[in-house]
Parts: sequence; structure tokens; C-alpha cells
Amino acid sequence: MATFEELDALSAEELHDQAIARATKHVDLRFFWNLLAEIPAAEAAAGNMDQSTADIFKVGSLVREIFEADEGELAEGLRPFYIDYLQTHGE
Repeated sequence: MATFEELDALSAEELHDQAIARATKHVDLRFFWNLLAEIPAAEAAAGNMDQSTADIFKVGSLVREIFEADEGELAEGLRPFYIDYLQTHGE
């Protein structure tokens, strides 16, 4: 299992990719649900207020959000979420 320091040294994109890969491999639907719950707060922290209030019932936009959550300030806002997930569920 990777240490906090090892994970923190990775880029937000690398953290996202590792967390998505792990969750996909293990069919961890809870991870994806929790990620969707974290995205609005991360969007707001990044200053994207219009994105932070996206309709949670629009499945297409939700799926797109998951895979775009490795970009820019959104990804940086999600770093703690990815690190926590990888530390808790690392192999």
C-alpha cells in the first residue's frame, strides 16, 4: 500500500487515474457514488459555481464529470478524496 507521501507526490491526474482504475477493477460503485457527491464542492472551491449546482439526475453529465475530474482545479480539489480512497483501498 502506498504511503500518504508517495500518493501526495503524484499529480492530481495520476491520483484520479489510479483511483478510477482501482474502483473499476473492483466494481466499487460506492467510490463512484462518493466521487459524484464530492464533485460539486470541488467545483465550488475551484470557483465554478455554475458547475457546482449541476442537476444530479442528469446521468450523462454525471458520467462525464467522473471522467473529467482529472483536470485543472477540479482535480486539485479532489486530491484529498483520491488519496484517502487509495490509502484505504490500496493493494
